[in-house]
Amino acid sequence: MNRNHTIMKISFIFLLLPLVMCSCSPGEEKDRRSPKPNILWIMLEDWGYQLSCYGEPGINTPNIDEIAAQGIRFTRSFATSSVCSPSRSAMMTGFHQNYIGAHQHRTRNGESGFDKAPLPHGIKPFTRLLQQEGYFTCFMKPSRKTDLNFSYKGDIYQGKDWSERKEGQPFFAQVTFGGTHRRWKRDMLDPIDISEVVLPPYYPQTDLAKRDWANGLEAAQIVDRQIGELLDRLESEGLADNTLVFIIGDNGRCMPRGKQFLYDGGIQVPIIARWPGKIKTGTVSDAMVMTIDITKTILDVAGARSAHPLHGKNLLEHEINDRKYIFAARDKMDSTHDAMRAIRSAKYKLIHNLMPERAYCQFNTYKEENYPVLALLNVMNLQGQLSPEQAGFMAATKPEYELYDVQNDPYELYNLADNETYAGIKKELLSELEKWREQIGDTGVSQEFRQGGWPADYPTRTLTEWKKHLKGFEPWVFREPGTKMKHPYHK
Repeated sequence: MNRNHTIMKISFIFLLLPLVMCSCSPGEEKDRRSPKPNILWIMLEDWGYQLSCYGEPGINTPNIDEIAAQGIRFTRSFATSSVCSPSRSAMMTGFHQNYIGAHQHRTRNGESGFDKAPLPHGIKPFTRLLQQEGYFTCFMKPSRKTDLNFSYKGDIYQGKDWSERKEGQPFFAQVTFGGTHRRWKRDMLDPIDISEVVLPPYYPQTDLAKRDWANGLEAAQIVDRQIGELLDRLESEGLADNTLVFIIGDNGRCMPRGKQFLYDGGIQVPIIARWPGKIKTGTVSDAMVMTIDITKTILDVAGARSAHPLHGKNLLEHEINDRKYIFAARDKMDSTHDAMRAIRSAKYKLIHNLMPERAYCQFNTYKEENYPVLALLNVMNLQGQLSPEQAGFMAATKPEYELYDVQNDPYELYNLADNETYAGIKKELLSELEKWREQIGDTGVSQEFRQGGWPADYPTRTLTEWKKHLKGFEPWVFREPGTKMKHPYHK
């Protein structure tokens, strides 16, 4: 064999080699080159941007901060609803809650007109789609409250801990921390003085309001240490390098003008992600993102697909930067009937109050039994002691539209909806909001719904009754760390 023939033969072999390497099935090649990552979804209940990595004064959350420093932190991130069950229903499917009929909070089987229904359009919980791709799915302690507003036959999760999976099997684990949900434990290791906190201006700047806020921050510090223990477990088991970690909130903070409302305090939630080698460390994104984007991201990372096109986008792709608006909706809260829709851009927010005849603070058992600052607001309002910015939330009715320049008015205090200078902006946002409502099949408010629910009489108590109610909260709010005390309004 001559030299030229030998060179040609060797060259042919090298040309053929890539074809041989790719002759295995795409799945086998992918598994060999890049095993599917584990996915750990950490959720804080009822919590917004009150973390030190988001600049909240007084609080110390080093473990969450570390995940943010090692990955990406989103600074314009929002839930699709301002309360847990509709928000979680949206995240569990990847669709806005109104689209799947899961928008009425605390929908229970047997409650007239609000029975849980199966998911429409062949939609499945995304954990089922992960299971089809070989993932082991689990819902871990400390809280296993799913709080979903739809019915589903079959197991949404397969287990209670990732240790139950088969050897080498990738896992999806959801861990929900309820410590940031009321009732808030005091932090014995790192108590926060009220001089360290900064209250939004729509709250009275009193010691009680500051202490209540500080107690919430302390509860978040305790949760942060629990998250640290979970992350340490990932490291000790050698799983951290191949695990995509998310930290998010299900809805905004459990305070007046927060949870249950569509102001940023009610829908703005942290979204933080770490994936070693895949997400650049120390990334901060101001893209407009929603909690349903986490669903799309997880499915894409796992190689899973929904038969019905998802409403969210992949948080890790450039496409997310092109989104101009996010949308949110609020409907029934327990038996408090109300309905609101919102559209938000980087600069403006429009809220459409579908039931403007009702007060913001119409009766709701949960809020009146859990929010000391709500009692304080009512007492001060009935005594005429609130500033105009504080008193607006205590009005007997709502404007139909609220328009805010959130860039210059981040606390959403000054309604521009009737300002002719902003008429064009209002028209544009309302048009986009109506398009979105049509796309998701939003049915709005029926006459039966408008007249139903708990009584809408307002104020809900007399001044004397509110004073007594506020007095009952005071020992609880000002209790010392480690003090064993029964909550005044929890049986």
